[in-house]
Amino acid sequence: MSAAGTAALVLGPVLLGALTQRATGLGLALVGAPFLVAILGPRDGVSFGNALQVLLCAVVLARTWRGVDLRSAGLLLAGALVTVPLGAWVVGVLPEGPLLVVVGLLAIGAVVVSLVPRLGGWMNGTPGAVGAGAVAGFVNAAAGVGGPMISAFALARRWSTDVFVPTAQLVLLVINLLALLGKGVPRLAPAVWGTGLLALAVGVVLGDVVHRRLDPATARRAVVVLALMGGLATVVRGLLTL
Repeated sequence: MSAAGTAALVLGPVLLGALTQRATGLGLALVGAPFLVAILGPRDGVSFGNALQVLLCAVVLARTWRGVDLRSAGLLLAGALVTVPLGAWVVGVLPEGPLLVVVGLLAIGAVVVSLVPRLGGWMNGTPGAVGAGAVAGFVNAAAGVGGPMISAFALARRWSTDVFVPTAQLVLLVINLLALLGKGVPRLAPAVWGTGLLALAVGVVLGDVVHRRLDPATARRAVVVLALMGGLATVVRGLLTL
C-alpha cells in the first residue's frame, strides 16, 4: 500500500482515539490501537501508538494538570516502573496469542472487580495502588493496553472525570515513554506521521467540546465501556493469532 493510502487509513482511528481520550481519559490505545496494528502490523502499530500516546498524554496533561492526584500517580508509577521491563521481556519469551488472551482477560477482570465495592476496595490502600500500577505497567508493555487497569483503579476510588483524566495522562505518559524507549521509534513515511499528528490535534480540540458536555454519570459509563472494549479487543487479537 502507498504511503498516502496508509496515512488515509490512520486518520480516522487516531482522530477518534484522541477525541475519546481527551473527553474521558482513555481512548487512543483502546479505540485506535487495534486498527493501527491491523494497518501497520503488530510491531510498528504498537510502537506508533506508543509514540502518539506520549504526545497526546503530554498535550492533555498540559490542559488539565491542576486535577492530578500526585500521590496516587506516584504509587501507580512505582508499581509500573518495576513491571514494564518484565512485560517487555515476557513479550520476547511467550507466544503472542496466549499472552494477549491472558492480558485481555486480566484487564476485563480488573474492571469488573472495580465495579463491586467490596471487591474493588483492595485498590483503596497504598498496596492496592502499587499493585494496580504494576499490573498496568506489565499489561502496557506486553500488549499496549495499560488503560483498563488504571480505569479500574479510578472506578474503585470513585474519582471524578476531572481527577481521572489528568492523573491517567501522567501515568500513561511515563509508561508509554518507557515502552517507546525500549522498542524504538517506528520508521514510517512522513505522510503517516504528519497525518497522525494532525489527527491528534483535531481530536483534542473536539474532545475538549465533548468533555465540557459530559455529565459525571455518562463519563463514568464511558470509561467502563472503553476499558471493557480494550480488554475484549486484546482477547480477540490473541484468539486470532492462536
